[in-house]
Amino acid sequence: MNDQQLAEACSASMHERDNAAQALGMEIIEVKPGYARLTMTVRKDMLNGHNMCHGGMIFTLADTAFAHSCNTYNKVTVASGCNIEYAAPGFEGDLLTAEAVERTRSGRTGVYDITITNQDGKELALFRGKSYQIKGSVLPESESE
Repeated sequence: MNDQQLAEACSASMHERDNAAQALGMEIIEVKPGYARLTMTVRKDMLNGHNMCHGGMIFTLADTAFAHSCNTYNKVTVASGCNIEYAAPGFEGDLLTAEAVERTRSGRTGVYDITITNQDGKELALFRGKSYQIKGSVLPESESE
C-alpha cells in the first residue's frame, strides 16, 4: 500500500467507527498524508440560542478534520492541545468545510492548522491542534502492507 492509499484507508477506518461524526453528518472529501478536508451541513439542531451554528459544532468539525489529518500515517495519534478562534458565524443550511494541514511533524508530536469556511469560502474559524503519537496503529499491520 502506498502513502496515499494508507492515508485513505486510515481515514475510512476511523470514520467507520466515529459515531459522533456520523451523527453530525460529516463527510470526508479528501485525505492525503498529513491533510484532510471534511464537510458538514449546519442543521436546525446545531443552532444555539442566537440562531447561529453552535461553536461546539464548529469545533467538533475542526477537531475531526485534525484527527483525520494526523492519523494518516497509521500511528494512533491524539490531541495534546488545541485552540480555536471564531471569526464569523455559521447559519442553518450552511455547508461548512474544515481543511486540516500539517505544519510540522517530528518524533511523536505535530502541529496542524485547520480552517473552517462556509460554502462561499468565508472563513468562520481558525483552529490549531497539537498532536501526540501514542502506542498502536489505526489499521491492523497486516492491512497496511
